[in-house]
Amino acid sequence: MSETLLDLRGMRCPWPALRVARAIREAGPDATAILAVADDPIAPREITAVATERGWAATPKITQIGPGLRLSANVR
Repeated sequence: MSETLLDLRGMRCPWPALRVARAIREAGPDATAILAVADDPIAPREITAVATERGWAATPKITQIGPGLRLSANVR
């Protein structure tokens, strides 16, 4: 399983969602997950919307660097 970490802390929306959209677009065929960590309070909602729109599932996950979202490609 290939998981990419996106540290989006310090970015304000819409930047976290735009970075996630790029990461999904650039993900290779072996990519199965992206872990996005953002501290903007609006980011989880926007990141989830971007992921869902592209056929990825988003689930909350606590990481060592803060709360984040695990985006799974298994629903593509």
